[in-house]
Amino acid sequence: MHLDRLITLLELIAIAGRPISPVELQKATKLPKPTCYRLIQTLEEHRLIEPAENSGKVRIGERLIRIALLGKSDTDVCKASASLLKAAAIEYNETVFLARFRDSKVEIIHVETPLDPGRAFIHPGLGERPMHACSCSKAIAAFAEPEFQSCIVSENLRQYTDHTKTSQEDIYADFKRIIERGFADCDQEIDMGIASVAAPISIGNIGATFSVGAVGPIRRFGQEYRYEIGEKLIKLSTRISGAIQLCNMPKI
Repeated sequence: MHLDRLITLLELIAIAGRPISPVELQKATKLPKPTCYRLIQTLEEHRLIEPAENSGKVRIGERLIRIALLGKSDTDVCKASASLLKAAAIEYNETVFLARFRDSKVEIIHVETPLDPGRAFIHPGLGERPMHACSCSKAIAAFAEPEFQSCIVSENLRQYTDHTKTSQEDIYADFKRIIERGFADCDQEIDMGIASVAAPISIGNIGATFSVGAVGPIRRFGQEYRYEIGEKLIKLSTRISGAIQLCNMPKI
């Protein structure tokens, strides 16, 4: 019974789609006021809900968002963001991809290519990417906890090309630039002649869990062009974040 009541409150807060007051919750559940307030306090203590600014209302908390997100399959996430990625691929006339951070590694999980039949483009493939050498991985690692960054730089890092950064000093300097600009780039660090750029996607308050990027031949992806696309990807990442969070909400 206690668990049923907690779940009912969580469902009401999620379905509301906005901060909701304890009074509203008490009226909706018809629970005795002391019981309702005690249950709300329990949910707050476990970070399943959180106060909304100084309004006296509550909303879904960081921990519950994380739990919901972890339960979402790649298929769900890709479905939620595919139209935005396709529109970006058409707008940029470049390959655009989505990457996901999970189990201490980053994987590309979805790719959209441009429609222009006369355009030479690069498909990055799917699967795991090195944390120190790919834009989609670095975009996430730069905003990760210091302990995780330390694990990355302390490993025996592979030198893919002459452009690959493998020293702690260079990698930390790269992380600093990424934080300052809001996006990461890869200048032939994995394959010669190929460059990419990616921006982190933050979900609620749980940090960079995904990244969105673009990849192409170095003859097009010079420094100035990467910066231009990087700025666009920052804006796109906000829209994708919203789409992914919406796919976590219960259907009513």
